[in-house]
Amino acid sequence: MTAIMTDKQKNQSKLKRQIKEHLIAYSFILPNLLGFAIFTLIPIGFSLALAFMHWDGANRVGWAGLENFQRLMDDETFWIALKNTLIYVAGTVPLTLIASLGLALLLNQPLVGRNIFRTIFFFPYVASLVAVAVVWNLLFFPSAGPVNEFLRAIGVMNPPRWAASVDWALPTVIMASIWKGMGYYMVIYLAALQGIPGILYEAADIDGANAWQKFRYITVPMLTPATFFISVMLTISSFKVFDLIMVMTGGGPGRATNVLVIHTYNTAFRQFEFGYSSAIAMVLFALVLGITIVQFYMERRWVNYM
Repeated sequence: MTAIMTDKQKNQSKLKRQIKEHLIAYSFILPNLLGFAIFTLIPIGFSLALAFMHWDGANRVGWAGLENFQRLMDDETFWIALKNTLIYVAGTVPLTLIASLGLALLLNQPLVGRNIFRTIFFFPYVASLVAVAVVWNLLFFPSAGPVNEFLRAIGVMNPPRWAASVDWALPTVIMASIWKGMGYYMVIYLAALQGIPGILYEAADIDGANAWQKFRYITVPMLTPATFFISVMLTISSFKVFDLIMVMTGGGPGRATNVLVIHTYNTAFRQFEFGYSSAIAMVLFALVLGITIVQFYMERRWVNYM
């Protein structure tokens, strides 16, 4: 009987110790959890509920059901914003991946002053976005910007109007986004490249592999985790782009750069249709979630294929 009680007491003591350890652990992450709950989780839940409501921010909330989502079907601006968003994502994500990987491969070589070049390419990411957008607009200013002056000097009589043109505004924003973000993702690729064991390349040299074969069968597969992480983060950030477009074009000219987040902002804070803007935000959330799930699925297939 004494032995049984002793075992029971030991189990209780072990349980108390585990509870104490768990409480200590949760106390460290509690501030972050509270911040996430207050500033992210609760607003998401409120926005989801508001998507089924009518509310202008001043009067009482009214039930709308699926009316806000039905309204999307006939909203021409919504479809234009969706198309612009998809074009922006399709242009920004792959080109940023290629540019950052190319820079990482170049600056991973034993070049003179490579640390200086790494800093130069990383600087746009940490620079003020407003300053970057303003400088970019000045560089591509239609009448007297350095880019168009150079194009005129080499014989281009009617260079593009860039951010002031309906046809060129979105490509201009995409180029600015790539330029600003590629330095950050370059650093991630550099870390991944330096983690590849050199013995793999030595074995490939012994087998007579050329540079392309080493890149195809060693570098690319070993960079799969980094590429997957970058592609997911790039996709999410591209879908929610707001500040760069707002500063550079404000969603114009016309609706040429009016993406979903800009449309959500205008609907909520200029037209004061918070229920309808929440419905747009929920569509954007579902779109990003679906694409992210597809990326996870494709990443597993890619790993198995490699």
